[in-house]
Amino acid sequence: MKIAMATDKISSRERFLEAIVQSAIDYAIISMDLDGLVTSWNEGARKILGWSADDMIGKPATVFFTQEDRERGVPQKEMTAALNRGRGNDERWHLRADGTMFWASGEMMALRAPDDTVVGFIKILRDRTEERERIDRERLLMHELGHRMKNTLSVVQAIVTQSLRNAASLDDASEKLQSRIAVYARAHEILLQKDWVSATLADVLDAAKTNIGLQGSERLRSVGPDVQLGPQAALSFSMVFHELLTNASKYGALSNADGRVDVAWDIERRAGTDVLVVSWREAGGPHIPSSEPDRKGFGSRLILSSLRSFGEADLSYEPGGVALVAALPLARIQLRNDLSEIDKNAT
Repeated sequence: MKIAMATDKISSRERFLEAIVQSAIDYAIISMDLDGLVTSWNEGARKILGWSADDMIGKPATVFFTQEDRERGVPQKEMTAALNRGRGNDERWHLRADGTMFWASGEMMALRAPDDTVVGFIKILRDRTEERERIDRERLLMHELGHRMKNTLSVVQAIVTQSLRNAASLDDASEKLQSRIAVYARAHEILLQKDWVSATLADVLDAAKTNIGLQGSERLRSVGPDVQLGPQAALSFSMVFHELLTNASKYGALSNADGRVDVAWDIERRAGTDVLVVSWREAGGPHIPSSEPDRKGFGSRLILSSLRSFGEADLSYEPGGVALVAALPLARIQLRNDLSEIDKNAT
C-alpha cells in the first residue's frame, strides 16, 4: 500500500500489512483522508481501475465514479454511511482510466486511530462485470422464454387451425401440420444453441433448406452479410422460408428440373435508419399467371403477416414463380438489450 509518509516512519508491522494489501490484486484497496483525497492505492487498484499510485496519490477518489453518480453526490453519501453506520455499500458502474465502464461491488469504511478518532476512509472494490453480464443474460433469457411460451401456444394453435381449414384431405392436413411444427421446433433448437439470444439469417435459411431436403442444392443460391436476428424474428423467418421453399418445391421454380431460387439480403440506410432488405426471387419455374390468386392460402398470409410485424413486405406472383421483397428496420428484428425497457414493458 503506497502511503504518503516518510519511509523511516513505517514500522515492520506496517510493511507487513502493506505487503498483504499489495498482494490482493483482485481487489482495489484505496485509502483516503477526510477530504476524500487518495492516500494509498494498491496494485489491485492499478490493475482494475487503470491509474497508477503515482497518478492518484493526493487526487480526489471521485474520479472513478460516473458523472451521474458524482452529480448525485454518491461518493459523499458513501462517506456519510461509513461514518454513521460503519460502512457504505457500493454496487454500481464505475469508470476506468481509459473511459470504459465496469460493474463494481465493494464497501467504504471509516479508518480510525487508536483513540477511535476518524482519520480517513478505506474503499475496497472488486470487478464484478462478468457476473453482472451473466445475470443480465439470465434475466433476458427468462423474459424471452416467458414470451416464447405464450407465443408458441398461439402460433401452434394458428398452424393447426389454418392447416386443417385449408387442407384438401386428412393426409394433406397431417403432412402440413408435421412439416410446419417441425420447422418451428427446429427454429427453437437453433435459438437454444445460441442461449436464446440470436441466430443469423443464413443459419435460419440453411435450417429451412435442410428440413425440405435441399441442403447443398445449387438451385437455391443465397448471398448476404452476417445479420443477427432476435428470437422472434428468427422464428418468423424460419416459418417464412419454410412456406416459400415448400411452395417452390410443389408448384414453383423448384418443381421442375430447370428452375432456381435466388435469395439475397443487405443492410441499407433509409431515412437515417438501418434497414434489412430481403428478396426471394424464383426463375425458370412452370409458367403461372402474373397476377395474385383470388384466394390466398394460409402460407401466403403467414409469410406476409410474419414479416409485416417487423416492417414492409410484398409478395407477387410472376411468370417464373413467387417474388418476395421485405424491408425491415434492423432495430426491430434484432434483440433488445435494454433490460430496463424490457422490465418496464414486461407483462
